[in-house]
Amino acid sequence: MMLKVNSFFVKAFRSSFFLDMKLDHKRKPNSSKPTKSSKSSKNSQRGYLLNLFLIGLLVGCVVMASLAFWAQSPVEHQNNKTSIDLDIEPGQSVRQIVAQSVHEGFLVNEELLYLLFKFSGVSREIKAGSYELGLQVSPWDFVQKLTRGDETLKSITFIEGWNFRQVRAALNKAPDIKHDTLGLSDEEIMSRLGVPNVPAEGHFFPDTYTFGHNSSDLKVLARAYKSMNKRLAQAWDQQEPNLKGIPDPESALILASIIEKETGQAKDREMISSVFHNRLAINMPLQTDPTVIYGLGEGFNGNLTKQDLKTDHSWNTYTRLGLPPTAICMPGKMALFAALHPAKSQALYFVAKGDGSSQFSDTLQAHNAAVDRYQRTPHDK
Repeated sequence: MMLKVNSFFVKAFRSSFFLDMKLDHKRKPNSSKPTKSSKSSKNSQRGYLLNLFLIGLLVGCVVMASLAFWAQSPVEHQNNKTSIDLDIEPGQSVRQIVAQSVHEGFLVNEELLYLLFKFSGVSREIKAGSYELGLQVSPWDFVQKLTRGDETLKSITFIEGWNFRQVRAALNKAPDIKHDTLGLSDEEIMSRLGVPNVPAEGHFFPDTYTFGHNSSDLKVLARAYKSMNKRLAQAWDQQEPNLKGIPDPESALILASIIEKETGQAKDREMISSVFHNRLAINMPLQTDPTVIYGLGEGFNGNLTKQDLKTDHSWNTYTRLGLPPTAICMPGKMALFAALHPAKSQALYFVAKGDGSSQFSDTLQAHNAAVDRYQRTPHDK
């Protein structure tokens, strides 16, 4: 419709322009004295400019009306998807978000959607998180969803470092969600998600997920599972070359979960990863406390003893070589990156310094000195 209207105005403009040209061509040069003919010419020019202004104004109104209609019209989904999951990272630009939404299957004109964000004046108010785009979502609905948030939606946040038991507890406490997982074992939940042979631990991405009133908790878990798969695949594809001891993405996930639990300060992640990579390369036990604590389960009382470190079980990395059989928590994006991008070092040991950071050592002698300095009390010495 808009193209037909524009074509009509272009033809009208051309007709008016060439008619004036013919009239001017037929007019004979006259003296400098104003005549009726020159006055008529001026009036003709004024009329031409007025017509041009009115045509431009009308075209502008038609364009604005067309854009308003487009902004309020539901957008189709690629391959007839019933919903689209969109993960927005902190600091992402509007261009990146628009391109990502189209890539995920939101069939909208990228340039128009970008301009809608810009001219609406809310592009700086975009909130990071995980969004679900259902059917009947218009471009304007999309803008509002990412900026103000939909008041009819609720949200739940899964925290980096949580284990699956904590995820389930958070879902069970959520008042506006349908608790379809109540009474199900972890294995039954994974079967309901269509992945019966995948362990639940670590396979859900920590993020904020929005959902409609009385949505199933299984639907939220399905989105978190899909998000982790996507991010793990991205991290695996971008890994540092020639890594040893990490043969597949599942191993990377397990290592990332250990790094997540061991990291006190973000700057230490790659060095902690380096220690574990160096140990794996020489077949040295990882000897990491969080895996032992995970294996103790709900029976852990907060005090890890020497006897705990000696008691053998599948997650005791003091008594067993290599990685444990599953992840021990949900690793975040940076832990996934660190697992596949270790720092270049010869370090084999690290100890907490008491301020959240760690002291790294290449030798046992240096490590023992660091332990004496940062952890042993005068009584212990």
